[in-house]
Amino acid sequence: MQLPHSRRLRGGLRVNDPGLAWDAVLRLPFGRLGVRCTAHSLLQTEYLPGDGARQPPPRALAPLVDELQAQLQAYCDDPRFRPELPLAPAGSAFQARVWGALRDIPVGCTLSYGELAAQLHSSARAVGGACASNPFAPLVPCHRVIGRAGLGGFAGSTDAAGALLGIKRWLLRHEGALPSPSTLFADA
Repeated sequence: MQLPHSRRLRGGLRVNDPGLAWDAVLRLPFGRLGVRCTAHSLLQTEYLPGDGARQPPPRALAPLVDELQAQLQAYCDDPRFRPELPLAPAGSAFQARVWGALRDIPVGCTLSYGELAAQLHSSARAVGGACASNPFAPLVPCHRVIGRAGLGGFAGSTDAAGALLGIKRWLLRHEGALPSPSTLFADA
């Protein structure tokens, strides 16, 4: 799988930098999630490739990471569950506006990059860039933004056969916004 290009967040934190250790790695039905946090707030969550092991957090971070695991599992059990965790501010003012708008897209619904851009009086490319820089996936649901003629990219990747778009498909199917493969040809 091809990893997305590195991106910078406020404070110089590099996303997808293999030199930075994760504070924890969670295993969830959609895949693995790397976590960086303080004892009081999440700094970053990111989809990780492969089927590697879970990595427990240091003791001081365990309460927040355990709560993140519990809330994400609740979401995986019921797509209407909305995780609410303390997120450390990151990104530009524009990115924060886009990420706020993403949280307003209802479960089971999608918007195209262009539709969201029109709501924000911006461009689809700028919205796509903000989605690709989202440091809090899936808590900030950028998977609900799709291309005009298909899924579009996800987490900085446009590899249609790649693991990241596989996660986007899983999340959208889980929320009922994309038909499951078993129902695609049910009426054929």
